[in-house]
Amino acid sequence: TTLRSQLYYNSRIFINEMFNFIIAKIVELQSKQVPATAIGLFRLFYGLVTLQEIFFLLYFNHLIFDPIPYIDVEFPMIPFFLCLWGVIASFIIFGYRYQFAIISNYIFWIVFVNFTSMQRDFDGGFDSFMTGAGFFLLFMPGDRAFSIDNLRYKISTPFTHYNTYPKPTVSSLAYYLPVLICLGFLYFDSAVHKLFAEHWRNGLGSWLPSTQPYYVSAIDMSFLLNNELLQKTIGYTILIFQFTFIFFFSNRRLRCVYLFIGLGLHLGITLSLNIYPFGMGMLTFYILLVPFSWWRAMGKLLTAKQPTLTVFYDKQCPLCNRTVLIFNHFDIFSCIDFKNAQDHAAHYPALAALSHETLLTDLYALDKNNRIYSGVSTYIQILLKMRYLYPLGMILSLPGIRQIAEKKYRAIADSRARISCSSECLVSPKLQDNNLYHQIFECFATRKPKAFSRKLAKIVIALLVLQLNTTIHYGLIYRLDLAAKNSPISAPIAEASNSLIMLSLTFFGITPHALYLHDHFAGYDHILAITYTDQNGTERWLPFVNQQGRLLAPNWGRVHSMWANIAVTPTINNTRLQKFIMKVTAFWGPKIGLNLDNTVFHIKLKKINAPAYWVHDQLHQNFSSPWTTIGTVKWTDKLISFDLPDNINSL
Repeated sequence: TTLRSQLYYNSRIFINEMFNFIIAKIVELQSKQVPATAIGLFRLFYGLVTLQEIFFLLYFNHLIFDPIPYIDVEFPMIPFFLCLWGVIASFIIFGYRYQFAIISNYIFWIVFVNFTSMQRDFDGGFDSFMTGAGFFLLFMPGDRAFSIDNLRYKISTPFTHYNTYPKPTVSSLAYYLPVLICLGFLYFDSAVHKLFAEHWRNGLGSWLPSTQPYYVSAIDMSFLLNNELLQKTIGYTILIFQFTFIFFFSNRRLRCVYLFIGLGLHLGITLSLNIYPFGMGMLTFYILLVPFSWWRAMGKLLTAKQPTLTVFYDKQCPLCNRTVLIFNHFDIFSCIDFKNAQDHAAHYPALAALSHETLLTDLYALDKNNRIYSGVSTYIQILLKMRYLYPLGMILSLPGIRQIAEKKYRAIADSRARISCSSECLVSPKLQDNNLYHQIFECFATRKPKAFSRKLAKIVIALLVLQLNTTIHYGLIYRLDLAAKNSPISAPIAEASNSLIMLSLTFFGITPHALYLHDHFAGYDHILAITYTDQNGTERWLPFVNQQGRLLAPNWGRVHSMWANIAVTPTINNTRLQKFIMKVTAFWGPKIGLNLDNTVFHIKLKKINAPAYWVHDQLHQNFSSPWTTIGTVKWTDKLISFDLPDNINSL
């Protein structure tokens, strides 16, 4: 009893100290305001990764969602909803109606992952990662930089000059929390699993997948794979990196080390393996790890030292003020200086020949050589001087297009309204910031800082518990084969643990990260491919797996996961294999113009090796291994028949 009391007392002390430590860290990070640059870029690249995945889903729509591609179409509205999702992803990229877009995107990920065949047959861990990232974006100030919403806030008060707006800043919590949970938790969980894999303990964790034909991209990395010392250095570095990331990534001195190792790791995954979406998704998070001073240095390097064009506008014209705000918003290199003609034109001798009334009639501009432009010519010069919009400036200056633009400009300029007003005027209702970040991390945190810190600390601890539950359940109990379910005492605990895992996976993307471990590669000594006989009697390879055994683009990402992780495994299940042979032939046959009823498909097998120890030139040895035809597949009146061995594993 005394021992139990002491343990209980010590555990309470530990929990309280940990809770107080988390609160103190939250208060420290919340009070530190940092540039919003990387948050905006993170949102932009997350949107791009999502959009490319939507294009991928549209292309493979029938393969992924149809029970039998093109023959049994179960979800005919899938393309429509994917297009809607694509619009939402575009909103995220451009930062337009950010809160609505990011909530909609989060719902789309949950619905598509949990209510379609995406997760069951075509998931490789990417979906859970994107769901988790999407959850954190709900509470991140993603509209503070590089966003249309930021512009919308400004043009709702057009008489406020852009120089009066401070540079957008956010709490450093917006940087650290997503990295801590989405990367730190993931890495630590993954490292725990890796310790149980022999090839990872041998330092060959990155080498082994890169020698397997199904897993490699079209880039031949043999010159790196054939260096044993280099491969083991990379393998052990990854283990140390993943175990320690969660503890040291925020350290100022070590931050750059973790940044470069992480970039190298995931850039390597993106280039060398055919799971590029996962690599790109992970790379987006490293935008948040770039030191703030680097962003400031890049800003100084890229922005113009002096404006190359000065534009004069009518400060009493709401349309002119909005135009200035729009151009300034997109002038990311600060090449244009906008000044109101009433207060500043008199200071420029080159404009002395123009009367005050003339200056207010059109939009005038003055370049470094004192050349004067007006009207459409000013717009052309603005686009040209903004560097990245130079092509648009050239297009606008083309004969025909310019004349149309001048006619339209004249009609608008001559009918625009003028108002005697100042920055206090509200031409339209001021756009309110109703985003969750503003409401929680700024309004609520300012009103009730202690309550904010305590509640956020509890949320962080809850997420930590969810991750520990997943890691302990699959990383320790499952790996150590403790057989918890056999005990009447632990069975309810195991059930509760599974329920928590389902919850954390569905809504937060917290899941075991046991990819490419020993239980996947042990016995992975054969791979399959599909060929067909054309009308001339010539055997050709289906554009799926090639002669080397590589999965060809675009059959990467989740399609690779379907074939290499589910259909073809160390122990092939014939029922499962036949299902995916059916899907692949029914999808790619019509894609390349085959008449399924007149085509014979051949199933070919190749023996390969997946050793847990280093072997020189293992990739090319696997590439050059010969193929053997082990069976055929035929379609007749939309029905498929198989002539395959009963036990492929014995071949």
